[in-house]
Amino acid sequence: MTAAERFARLPTAAKLLLILTAVLLPIGLALAWVGNTGIRQANSALEGHNQDQSRAASQAIESLIARNALAVRVAAAGALQNPVGDVCVEAANALATAPAITRRFSLRGPDGSLICTFGGFVPKDSDPLIAPGDIRVWLDPGAGQIVLRVGVVGGMATASLPVAELRNAVTDTAVPVEFLELRDGENALTVFGSESRTRELAVTDWPIGNGNLAVRVGISHQRITTIDRLLLLLPLLMWIAAAIITWSLVSRLLVRPLKRLEDAVLAYRPGEGELELPRKLGPSEEIQELRDAFARTIDRTEESEREITTALEGQRRLVREVHHRVKNNLQVVASLLNIHGRNAETPDARAAYAGISRRVGALSIVHRNHFAEMEENRGISLRPLVTELAAELRASAPESARGLAIDLEIDGVYTTQDVAVAVAFLITEIIEYAMLHAPKDPIELSIRRVSELTARLSLGSPVLVPETAEDSEKLQFERIVGGLAKQLRSVLDRKLGRYSVDLPVFPVT
Repeated sequence: MTAAERFARLPTAAKLLLILTAVLLPIGLALAWVGNTGIRQANSALEGHNQDQSRAASQAIESLIARNALAVRVAAAGALQNPVGDVCVEAANALATAPAITRRFSLRGPDGSLICTFGGFVPKDSDPLIAPGDIRVWLDPGAGQIVLRVGVVGGMATASLPVAELRNAVTDTAVPVEFLELRDGENALTVFGSESRTRELAVTDWPIGNGNLAVRVGISHQRITTIDRLLLLLPLLMWIAAAIITWSLVSRLLVRPLKRLEDAVLAYRPGEGELELPRKLGPSEEIQELRDAFARTIDRTEESEREITTALEGQRRLVREVHHRVKNNLQVVASLLNIHGRNAETPDARAAYAGISRRVGALSIVHRNHFAEMEENRGISLRPLVTELAAELRASAPESARGLAIDLEIDGVYTTQDVAVAVAFLITEIIEYAMLHAPKDPIELSIRRVSELTARLSLGSPVLVPETAEDSEKLQFERIVGGLAKQLRSVLDRKLGRYSVDLPVFPVT
């Protein structure tokens, strides 16, 4: 198949999209690349401008610190070298001649001893001691100021620059600073803005004061705006607009009708009414043919389901009949065993017939309960099963055990038929052994749920002794109950007067 033939077989919307892409997309991509290159260059220039403005703000603070340090050094040196009166007053008079210079300072001797203070300056610690010609700068965030200390011949001078003066120095530069913070390694002093806004700003760090301080400056991002990008990327936007228009037409003529058809099919529920498909699905003949195909398929599916339902109902009736016949056959066998047992000539034969009859009766009870519960698919309920089994065992007990008491405590739990058969045989074996060897002693029988998927069956009677017996009858009894416990995939817990075993049950619903 040639390319032309493949193109001819495409839907109309796909053809339009391919044509518009072939015509407009190469031009749009070329112009978009040129515009994107220009945008990157403009952004680089704006970032450089932001760096220059941030540097100008930090240099304004550094210049303020340098001017004050120089003025304080000159004034302190003159006052300490030629003291006439109060050296602080002499230094303040010297500072008065310089504009925009702090007049809040203190003077100390070479050993750090305080000589005097001026301008309400709160003296700082004598440490660090500064040699003549050196300068140290640190922050006092509690007082909201920068502290600078200069060393001169004959002592040291310490002055402070409040935040207001720093803010004025930055404002004079006309830089649009949104955030400015000073750090000295341990403390921070905010001059402009708030720390929470730094995520929205272009932030740069600049060292000042011989590296003693660092200035963090935040300025609003100056980048190419969205409108500028749209104008530069207009050819690409034209292709996008054409694709959107094409898709809108496809959506109206194809997608929406298909969606309506899909909703109608999903809303259909077999057996709750006829399939109602929309009659008007747009001008597309293909979608209308698809609607008719859906209707024909649903009709065939419904017919097939009706046939399957009929066959399933027949199968269910057959299974019900089989269960019914098995139950009746077990009852017939139990009746025959009872008749032969009554006509047996020896006590041992009558006891053997009675034992076999009790076991067949237990299996019949399990089968009857399974037949009663199979319609609901919940499994076999152990409460009615064990209750009926206990009554049947008492009714079939020998003459010496007619007054046997069986106390029942059973939770409402459900289990499978295989588990129910093993439970019925285990109960039958233990109760029969108890009624033959201790007919006067009561028997306690309980089934308690111990977890979501486990219940515990316990039978208590004084005749249950877990020690190994020497007589063959006790050995056979222990082998039988142990084997039945293994069928339950559990271990028989033998204790004096009580045998217990765990059995699987269905979770609570």
